[in-house]
Amino acid sequence: RFKAFVGDTKIDDIFETAEPYYTRVGSGGMLKGVEEVIPKMRVGDRWVLTIPGKLAFGPKGRPASAGKPRIPGDATVVFDVEMVGLPGKEPELIDLIGDD
Repeated sequence: RFKAFVGDTKIDDIFETAEPYYTRVGSGGMLKGVEEVIPKMRVGDRWVLTIPGKLAFGPKGRPASAGKPRIPGDATVVFDVEMVGLPGKEPELIDLIGDD
């Protein structure tokens, strides 16, 4: 799960949804700066990440879209990220096959 801000503006909040955000590192579904950190997190961790513009939306920023505000170029993005699970690391699976 995560929420993200540019300054005081909330640009996304998955904490407000029933389901966490599912993605695969390296698939392009996350900002580069977030993708660099996610593999270092463990299930249950909650970290605040400050992502510089060049590892966020770059010099072009992001245009506004339905329900999403415009993000200016080179804007620093602050993410509050919680690792709630990893495929294959569900407790019931670990009980059956171990965690080696």
